[in-house]
Amino acid sequence: MQKDHSGQIISCKAAVAWEFDKPLVIEEVEVAPPQEKEVRIKIVATGVCQSDLYFLLKCMNKALFPSVFGHEAAGIVESIGPGVTEFQPGDKVIPLFMPQCRECHLCKSPKTNLCVNGSAGHFDGKNFESSRITCKGKKLLQFLGVSSFSEYTVVKELALAKIDPAAPLDKVCVIGCAICTGYGAAVNSAKVEPGSTCAVFGLGAVGLAAVMGCRAAGAKRIIAIDINPEKFEKAKIFGATDVVNPNDHSKPIHQVMVEMTNGGVDYSIECIGNVEIMRRALESCIPGWGVSVIAGWTNMQDISTQPIQLMTGRKWTGTLFGGFKGKDGVSQMVKAYLDKKVMVDELITHNMTLDQINEAITLMKHGQCIRTVLSVSTQ
Repeated sequence: MQKDHSGQIISCKAAVAWEFDKPLVIEEVEVAPPQEKEVRIKIVATGVCQSDLYFLLKCMNKALFPSVFGHEAAGIVESIGPGVTEFQPGDKVIPLFMPQCRECHLCKSPKTNLCVNGSAGHFDGKNFESSRITCKGKKLLQFLGVSSFSEYTVVKELALAKIDPAAPLDKVCVIGCAICTGYGAAVNSAKVEPGSTCAVFGLGAVGLAAVMGCRAAGAKRIIAIDINPEKFEKAKIFGATDVVNPNDHSKPIHQVMVEMTNGGVDYSIECIGNVEIMRRALESCIPGWGVSVIAGWTNMQDISTQPIQLMTGRKWTGTLFGGFKGKDGVSQMVKAYLDKKVMVDELITHNMTLDQINEAITLMKHGQCIRTVLSVSTQ
């Protein structure tokens, strides 16, 4: 029987990022009890996402450290704070980096999945005071309000989705970021139509989920693009009809796409976070009605294109979390997985433990995995 820690500080293991571009350190941390409208959860499994690596290894924002990264996870409610009505201890849950309060003007609008309480895209390091995780007397930043590289964490009630008790947590954790981001980029943001032609740039977990979304939306031709041909067979499993390695061509990839499709694709989705590829994805679209969606994250360079690319009718847009409203979208996608309408298991190429997190980071850094899931705690 699990010991009741409600109202008490829990000491547990977490992978702490003390400094930019340094290996994570497994430390003993203290996780405070949940406060008003907060929930403390035991993290059972967490995916290692490119966004974690981006902020740990690339973006050079030192205001984020020391931090506990991790935001794609699943767990079990351990205790609830005052005023919490939606959750009870024992509930299976997925934490959300895109909260849904259901009360603000953004949540009430069908036009967006943003919430005024969300911080996605804003990383100024001002959230240390609200963190419930400390180590050696220092507060650790809770990355995106989640911090799933810890055995326990505390999140806001509005940033947590209750899921079906039958869901396997070591699988559905990937729905908390990659699946919703890629799949939703196709079905919600691009609004892919039956019979259309699509191009997906980048075949990591988000890109493969985007391929799956294009297929679910009824696209007749789905061109999967990556410089790593080892990903092509996996792309075909998710629905790709064509695979293209830009390194096999002497022409720029957008010209290759235009020639392959007699003028350009109806929809393109960029899933890498590379501003040059974002431009190529846009210019791969057909004039008149082509839509290009940016799903890959970066904030280090500006995007650019010639105005005529947009003046001739192409649309350039972006997506966070695939346009899914947090609580609603995650519950919906977990149900779709249990109903065998969405593939998740096929994305997971490696299973490791929290102690092996630096190995998992190395795998992703070198493109040797699609998604590694870490076992953090036993259920």
